[in-house]
Amino acid sequence: MSAPLPPALLATLQVRQPLLWLNPQLGSALPASAPTAQQVQAAAARLQRCAGLLAMLFPELAATQGQIESALHDASALYAQPPYHGVQGRCWLKGDHALPVAGSIKARGGFHEVLAHAETLALQHGVIQPEDDRRLLASPDARALFARHSVVVGSTGNLGLSIGIMAAALGFQAVVHMSVEAKEWKKARLRQRGVTVVEHAGDYAAAVAAGRATAEADPNSYFVDDEHSLPLLLGYAAAAAALAAQLAAQGVTVDAAHPLFVYLPCGVGGAPGGIAHGMKLLFGPHVHCFFAEPVASPCMLVQLASGGDAPLSVYDIGLDNRTEADGLAVGLASPLVAPLMRAELSGVFTVGDDDLFRQRLLVEDHCAMAVEPSAAAAVAGPHWLCNSPAGQAYLAAHGLQGQLADSHHLIWTTGGALVPAEEHQRFRQRGLLLQG
Repeated sequence: MSAPLPPALLATLQVRQPLLWLNPQLGSALPASAPTAQQVQAAAARLQRCAGLLAMLFPELAATQGQIESALHDASALYAQPPYHGVQGRCWLKGDHALPVAGSIKARGGFHEVLAHAETLALQHGVIQPEDDRRLLASPDARALFARHSVVVGSTGNLGLSIGIMAAALGFQAVVHMSVEAKEWKKARLRQRGVTVVEHAGDYAAAVAAGRATAEADPNSYFVDDEHSLPLLLGYAAAAAALAAQLAAQGVTVDAAHPLFVYLPCGVGGAPGGIAHGMKLLFGPHVHCFFAEPVASPCMLVQLASGGDAPLSVYDIGLDNRTEADGLAVGLASPLVAPLMRAELSGVFTVGDDDLFRQRLLVEDHCAMAVEPSAAAAVAGPHWLCNSPAGQAYLAAHGLQGQLADSHHLIWTTGGALVPAEEHQRFRQRGLLLQG
């Protein structure tokens, strides 16, 4: 199938040469269905009123009183290293790789959607009233109700962990459909939590389709649809307000004179898309969001570069969607998120698998953090922006060259805290070999 992409871009993508692509439709009109600030605030309010419940269900959250939040770290040491010399502005790392319980960014959207479903069911059946303490969602009556219902999701790994852990903790029958190529330790951890794992020979899309089909056949089954889910998106978008508070606590101002650049790994697009949308709602034109995608799986880039709404996958342009970044191995971008990002995303840069391991090693050695290779995908973002012709063109087009020294770069890490030590050692050894 021929792809409606510019020939030069198509050729570069097909040979898997890393690039920075700039979104020509940035600033266009948002779709009428775009989530509002009020919807994002409602999601944040739900997480807040369920904090006591979360602290009760998960001892790991006792110290934060049930808040799902990660630390903001100074990452200046990372950008004092080759090959990233020349990055102007202060650099930060948002550590969602260390989010408690689920160990990844997926805790934000995944926990929110399961909590929203649990609230809805409990209210419908009179188990709680709107003003009740949400800790009642862990009561015997609530658990008896939830035990008659299932929560189903299709996932390559981290979303499945988030949904499965939260659903099982509340007493739902939790079912996660996964590709056989998903990491074995993730499947094992889910089973240890009492989650049913169903494996499929196909890729992420096949697992999602199978999960959707089984859920649709059961009226007591609820399907978490990573490709189309508004509750997931809102849970991610709620992260923006907490980040804004963290930046303010560090004395960081985001305005025309102090732009903020945010770099996020992207799979199907829900987590980075939600966060980017939340950031744009808060900071408007003063925040600039870029996604990082594997060279084998640049699904958001392909969809946006096609210029239309007709689905276009990485398979359609001759790529195989095979990458070590399992959480980013997605062939087709979310049809819910892509229209938002057409208006809000500054661009996408791609990364090869070898560079994922090199970048992961840099994060470990200079920031003392152990992340998954996919979680290090965004590390090269500031380098692309400051030191590439495409990055310079973006800065010039937006009148940002004079503000670069007073800017802030934020790398968002996405997973790694639950990865077994032997896996981290394997990641490190591969990074060392590639480093030479």
